[in-house]
Amino acid sequence: MKLSTKGRYGVRAMYDLALYYGQAPQSVKCIAERQGIPEAYLEQLIAPLRKAGLVISIRGAQGGYTLAGAPEEISVGAILRAVEGPLATTACITEECEHSEGCAMHALWERIHKGVNDLMDSISLKDMLDDVSRTCGQNRCSCH
Repeated sequence: MKLSTKGRYGVRAMYDLALYYGQAPQSVKCIAERQGIPEAYLEQLIAPLRKAGLVISIRGAQGGYTLAGAPEEISVGAILRAVEGPLATTACITEECEHSEGCAMHALWERIHKGVNDLMDSISLKDMLDDVSRTCGQNRCSCH
């Protein structure tokens, strides 16, 4: 399974918001600069994240974006599904497949699909923060 730029940037943007969780809202410009994401591209990614209920927008001079929940409540799977769509390895899983009954390939793709989704759903933004903290000794290292 290969993630698109949307998926990678979406997770990076949400990770950035997790770094600043509980603080002032973060502007798209600041997130983009810190994460090396083109600002215009990030603006396009925020919309599906907002629609999925993962981020909240705050208007005004001191406005910006914040996580809609605590970092431990937001999974990588939810982020990826918001920006990428279903996390399926093949169309055989997301579309009607004429060979699904008794097909060894369909059974294999379903097992892989379930494993990938379960793994992505088991990793929260808090887990990512903890991993970076263990690896770098602080939450704001230059790892991406």
